[in-house]
Amino acid sequence: MPEGTLYSISISPERGTLKNEVEEARVIENYGLENDGHAGDWDRQVTCLNKASVDKVNCEHGLNVGPGGFAENLLIEGIDLVKIGVGGKLKVGNDVILRVMQIGKEDHPSIVTRTYGGISLLPYEGLFCRVIKGGTIRKGDKVEVL
Repeated sequence: MPEGTLYSISISPERGTLKNEVEEARVIENYGLENDGHAGDWDRQVTCLNKASVDKVNCEHGLNVGPGGFAENLLIEGIDLVKIGVGGKLKVGNDVILRVMQIGKEDHPSIVTRTYGGISLLPYEGLFCRVIKGGTIRKGDKVEVL
C-alpha cells in the first residue's frame, strides 16, 4: 500500500480562521483533533491535503502558503490522496485511523479565498475524514493507505 509522511498538523480554535501549525496533536475517536474548531460529531472531523498540491499552487501563482494556510488539518507528502476514494482509510502514526467520508466540498467565499485571491484547494481535492481510531500524531509520522 502507498506510504507517505505527515508533513504538518494544523489546528484553529474556531471555524472560519486559518489554522496554525503544531508539532503534535491528540486525535479523538469520533470527534477530530483536540482544540480544533472543526472537530465534532459529523463527517468532516479531519481535513487532509496533498503537500504536492500546495507546492504546485504556490509555484503557479507566486504564493507562499504554508501549513494550515488552506485550512487543512493534515498536510501529507508522498501519497496521491484523491486516489484513495470515499470509504478508504488512512493510518497516521502508530494508532490513528481515518476514514475518507468525502472528497472536496461546496466552494464558497471563505477566509482562504479572501486571503489568496480566490485560490482554494479543499473544495476540489481535500479529503474530509472521520476518526475511526484515535491517538497522538506527530509531524514526520508515517502515513499509509489501508
